[in-house]
Amino acid sequence: MKISDILTADLVWPGLEGKTKEEIIDQIIERIAASPKVLDREKVRKAILDREKIMSTGVGNGFAIPHGKTDAVSDIVAAFAVTAEPIDYQSLDEKPVRLVFLLVGKDNLVGPHIKLLSRISRLMSKEEFRRRLLEPHTAAEIIELFKQEEATYFEV
Repeated sequence: MKISDILTADLVWPGLEGKTKEEIIDQIIERIAASPKVLDREKVRKAILDREKIMSTGVGNGFAIPHGKTDAVSDIVAAFAVTAEPIDYQSLDEKPVRLVFLLVGKDNLVGPHIKLLSRISRLMSKEEFRRRLLEPHTAAEIIELFKQEEATYFEV
């Protein structure tokens, strides 16, 4: 499964406004709740926030990957946002975050969820790719960047 296959333009936001980690996560969850794959918004929120309590998903280099597994989705849901301003995300490297990739997996589909987390982490580990994502783009252009980057890293 490719990231660019699960990201849709309605779930990608350049310039997402928010001042705190909680505001950003809440805004993304509110927006993904419109997806027909989301069966229960509050269960999704709880899964994401429960995972966040274990350890911050701000993994460093300006990137966070809030994620969780729940029966409140019918299939994997992904969303990506570039925040308008850097936010304090309590990241592992203590640096602010601007790139947020939210992933919600179905609780009985652990394998695909872990593979996608790994793929996202690998793509986002590349400094040049992160820099390009920070440039002004439309949602469609961001998805195209993911497609191009995946093509250089993975067999399709």
